[in-house]
Amino acid sequence: MKIHRSELETVAVKPSQYPGADVPEIAFAGRSNVGKSSLLNLITGRKSLARVSGSPGKTRTINFYLCNDEFRIVDLPGYGFARISRSESEKWGKMMESYLEHRPNLIKVVQLVDIRHKPSAQDVQMYDYLKYYGLDGIVVATKADKISSNEKARNIKEIRNTLGMGKNDKIIPVSALKKTGDEELLDVLQALIDKWNKGE
Repeated sequence: MKIHRSELETVAVKPSQYPGADVPEIAFAGRSNVGKSSLLNLITGRKSLARVSGSPGKTRTINFYLCNDEFRIVDLPGYGFARISRSESEKWGKMMESYLEHRPNLIKVVQLVDIRHKPSAQDVQMYDYLKYYGLDGIVVATKADKISSNEKARNIKEIRNTLGMGKNDKIIPVSALKKTGDEELLDVLQALIDKWNKGE
């Protein structure tokens, strides 16, 4: 798959602001500094579709991007940034839970982890949460250009074990800098969309 058209359709903080549930949605979740905006810009071929910030924790809304007029990429607020207040963190958590639990056309959540580090307790908690709702199974390991091939294989194994991923679950190493891994991810997204369109 290639994304030829992509645009920010809606910015929301509550369900009444969501766009219509007429096309499949694939959401992206990850820690605040994991490189989510860079990944979204890479797969859409847009330099600044998602804003890349030097200050982690800037995304405080759920951003809906319409792609190819046939599906949406949904950018969820980053989690795990220490500088936000507890009340703000709880507010974000409720906003994300409402979307993840009740959105009928949400077909999968792609979770991002930094390939250089063992997944954090919050990463594990998020993956367990996605597993509970049947939204797990795809993890993107970002910043793949920062480590050697030997380290990559070892770290991918550690990510799989730490998150408790199944043997058929996918880990896709991606480098936004080197522009690698995006084609594999897009192929996986296309398969999910095709399945949804067939009513499976």
